[in-house]
This record gives sequence, structure tokens and C-alpha cells, in this order.
Amino acid sequence: MQFLEIIEKTNAFLAEEFEIDIEKITPEANLKDTLELDSLDYIDLVVVIESNFNFKVQPEDFVGIVNFQDFYEYVDTKVNAKELA
Repeated sequence: MQFLEIIEKTNAFLAEEFEIDIEKITPEANLKDTLELDSLDYIDLVVVIESNFNFKVQPEDFVGIVNFQDFYEYVDTKVNAKELA
């Protein structure tokens, strides 16, 4: 999957799942603040990622994710690692 495809797919399901305007999702925007995530929302986020991209998410994976660019790169790494396996 191409990086641009990952960004488009990610933005679409995040906007729908968290009921926010897709224009608010920019690479430099803070993930937690933009999506208004609390601890339960992180569980929803994990479920949505796993169902859309078909890989397992570990809680510690979120430690370094601050903005959407970090998130896209994380998903890209996981998707491409899975495709190479």
C-alpha cells in the first residue's frame, strides 16, 4: 500500500469514527487533541486501525505518536512490514 493511500484511508476512517471535520486532520496536528481522545477512545482507535489495516496494535506502539504524521508513519511501517512477511 502506498503512503498516500494510507493517509487518505486513515483520514477517512478517523473523521468518520471520531465525528470530526476531515480538514482538521493535518500531518502536524496533535492526534490526541484533534480527535479528543481519552483512554476509552484509544481502545476504539486500536480497533479501527486493526480492522482497517489488518495488523495487531500494541499499547506501547503509541508512546512516540504525537501528531498525525507520526501516526501515518507508524501505520505505513506496520503495513509494509506485513506485506514483506
